[in-house]
Amino acid sequence: MKQRPRIYYSETQKALMWDRWRKGDTIHQIGKLFDRGHSSIQRILSENGGIQPPQRHRAPQALTLAEREEISRSLVFGLSIRSIAARLGRAPSTISRELQRNGGSQGYRASQANRHG
Repeated sequence: MKQRPRIYYSETQKALMWDRWRKGDTIHQIGKLFDRGHSSIQRILSENGGIQPPQRHRAPQALTLAEREEISRSLVFGLSIRSIAARLGRAPSTISRELQRNGGSQGYRASQANRHG
């Protein structure tokens, strides 16, 4: 039997699974919708005991995309972490950790950092 590559479902796909599950579709029917076996659907649904988890949202103090873009532009201009922090009204440690998590000062990309959280 040929094994298919592992699929990682998007949040939109997971929301569709939960919607179908609530409407009474079986895991086999949901699996056919995604051209996958029922076991991959069962894994998603059983992780939370068959109850849809609350939708994730960012904490209010998390950096926004606009702030991340400002960090990126400031790095291009060669500004220090302290001066970037002052411009944004954030602690220097916040900027430093953001850079460490997302490619450092040379590899930082605002859009990528925003996707990862």
